[in-house]
Amino acid sequence: MLAAVAANMNAQEVKQLPQPDMQLNVTLTEALQKRRSDREFNADRDITDQQLSQILWAACGVNRPDRKLLTIPTAVNAQDIQVYVCRKDGVALYQPYDNTLKKVSGEDIRPLLAERQQNMKSAPVFLLIVSDQEKFRHNAEVYGAMDAGYASQDICLMCAALGLKTVPRAMMNKEAVAKALGLSEKQILELNHPIGY
Repeated sequence: MLAAVAANMNAQEVKQLPQPDMQLNVTLTEALQKRRSDREFNADRDITDQQLSQILWAACGVNRPDRKLLTIPTAVNAQDIQVYVCRKDGVALYQPYDNTLKKVSGEDIRPLLAERQQNMKSAPVFLLIVSDQEKFRHNAEVYGAMDAGYASQDICLMCAALGLKTVPRAMMNKEAVAKALGLSEKQILELNHPIGY
């Protein structure tokens, strides 16, 4: 029982991320030229919280705070995209409106995300893109996949701008990941991005 209480307390941790740097000296054309899919990662070199903040802001951060609007378009402005940060020490959900990470699990689910491509699990961070389809009245499956694509492309471009490696992937053990994170049937696992050097 004590272990369950400790795990629950761990899951409630909230971490403030540094503010993203709005003065990055990389043009969109340069990021597009550098963008590529990489599948091998240095397991011994982590990415910084500053880099993570940049990538998460690009994925679905707030770029018009006065109106709570995001860096990505979403169908009918549903803002259905949720991004989970998966590391060795557990999983946290990105909270875009206050730029924080809310811990949801102490489990390392990277092997579940790597699935058959176990070389991928050496990436220090995976970003997991989920569509909360409760936000839609109809066409949820199409809209969710479309919105996930916008977030994925922004992750690719920001990683290129920061000199990091990534690759968008649909492969993962969806059933085991959803169970580990306690997701509902309406929270659809769309894509994941291993990220590192």
